[in-house]
Amino acid sequence: MVRISEAIKDDHRKLESYYNIIVNSEDEDEQTRFQNQFTWELARHAVAEELVVFPALEKVRPDGKAKTDDDRQSNADTAQLKEMLAVFQDLNCSDPRFIPTITTLMEGLAQHMQDEETNDLVILEESLTSDESEKLVESLNRTKIFVPSRSHSYGLERPRYETAVGLLSAPLDHLQDLFRRWPEEESMLSAPLE
Repeated sequence: MVRISEAIKDDHRKLESYYNIIVNSEDEDEQTRFQNQFTWELARHAVAEELVVFPALEKVRPDGKAKTDDDRQSNADTAQLKEMLAVFQDLNCSDPRFIPTITTLMEGLAQHMQDEETNDLVILEESLTSDESEKLVESLNRTKIFVPSRSHSYGLERPRYETAVGLLSAPLDHLQDLFRRWPEEESMLSAPLE
């Protein structure tokens, strides 16, 4: 079975892979397909992490909820990244802002992913049994099925409220996903329909 740190790292590697395809491709159709895949993966990952991983971290950290809340609030970059994803997901790949936007977005994500992989996930895994870690993976994957697949900015000051309101957007996102273009690879085609 997969541990929670492996599942999160796998999501991170997928995002890096999609980013690399987007910035290295000269085919606008391919860029659009992977733009949709990148957006879909990041939006779902961010909300599922908020609902599953952060509460687990709250329980195992010495300073628990206060430290996790402080991380959420002090990370002004998170709100900026959400806004940037909201802009990126609606850009046409022929727009001159397309590559600079995803590049800036990925630079911010890379820092977040590095910090998470070297700090938060280490703390989390040290305190979990294999069974507990595997159950978090199941919860993370199950949560991804029901969360929005696009970034939505609601202007709410508390991430938890924004996440809860975002769940109301999920059915419309999923319906619209049926009409988006996706990567042709067989493994990718089933992903948005999970």
